Amino acid sequence: MAGPQRPRRSAARPAGPGRLMQAALDAAAAGLYVFPVWPRGKLPAVKEWEASATRDPVVIEEWWSVRPWNLGLAVGRSNVLVVDLDPHRGTDSPAQFPGARGGADVLARLAAEAGEPDPVDTYTVTTPSGGEHRYFLMPEGLELRNTQGRLGWKIDTRGHGGFVVGAGSVRADGLYRVARHGAVAALPGWLGAALTPPPPPPPAPPMELPRGRADAYLQKILDDELEELATAAPGTRHDARLKAARTLGRLVGGGELDETRARTLLLQAAAGHIGADTRESEVIRDVEDGIAYGRQLPRTLRRGGQR
Repeated sequence: MAGPQRPRRSAARPAGPGRLMQAALDAAAAGLYVFPVWPRGKLPAVKEWEASATRDPVVIEEWWSVRPWNLGLAVGRSNVLVVDLDPHRGTDSPAQFPGARGGADVLARLAAEAGEPDPVDTYTVTTPSGGEHRYFLMPEGLELRNTQGRLGWKIDTRGHGGFVVGAGSVRADGLYRVARHGAVAALPGWLGAALTPPPPPPPAPPMELPRGRADAYLQKILDDELEELATAAPGTRHDARLKAARTLGRLVGGGELDETRARTLLLQAAAGHIGADTRESEVIRDVEDGIAYGRQLPRTLRRGGQR
């Protein structure tokens, strides 16, 4: 693994300790892996931010002596899951959550349906847009990744492969502020269960088809999966990328599909997912994760001699 990247010192900005450097040092002392985010923004200022994130105070001081970076937290690497609750922004709530005022309201309703208390008693940060980031400890042995809308309307999560902007950071529209101090609570069991992907299906028995029919059947699988991926609605695209990549990964594992071709087809179909709330790196990661997962459950179409 490459070591942390260290931004060059700017002659126009004298070095010196500051509030954001202290916020980064405090976060690292609390066990979180940190990295620089562009000032007044929310984009990483280093490449390979997850691998570069550190808890080393020497590196942190060197980074933040360059300029007042915003604070990025590699939450999954820190074994933390952040539940991102967006506010209501004038759009009507969906039918299953009538009158909901945003993600926090929806989460409270989901907790009540599960017979559990609203999970508010944990370290929480408010965002400039009026949302909340609630921090929870990742259950041991459970690797939860990012989700978009899986729990409910206006609720995303950030886990392995994800980051959030930490308290003390500044954007043009306001500050990230600590709303609830104290320890990061354990993730409630009902939330962990709701976010755990379903177990993989059992391997399908090999199908024996005439050679021409097998080739046509394979093409139909590809066409259907790629069409579903390309037309996935916002809020479902993360799951759609994983589903399609797992399906094609199974065919790769069974020798039915070249891995390079599978990757190219998936990235082309998901190109329209890249936008304001999804980076190209997230799409690539989902495709790679899905192919790797599916490859472990190989699927082969046995071909007979007749066409």
